Amino acid sequence: MGKEVTLFSSEERKSRAEVCTFLRNLADRLESGRVTLRQGGEELALDLPEKLVLEVKVEDEKKKSKGVQHSLEIELKWWPGIDSEGGAAGGVSLG
Repeated sequence: MGKEVTLFSSEERKSRAEVCTFLRNLADRLESGRVTLRQGGEELALDLPEKLVLEVKVEDEKKKSKGVQHSLEIELKWWPGIDSEGGAAGGVSLG
């Protein structure tokens, strides 16, 4: 397994409406093929290929002090210069 290096990280509490706005803006930028992430003085620009691997995961984690924490994780993966192939046939959809 390769070594993982974090290039950018952010975690903050937002309203559902603010999260929706962020995701819509992200979708628009994904469509253009270029995403720039900014936080404070930090900035990271990403050029994305036409095909990506989409990973969607839902987890429950029991926390000692607050009970069960639910998470919905959406991860995009790609390799420079390689068109990525997707996972299982049919894939995930929204309903």
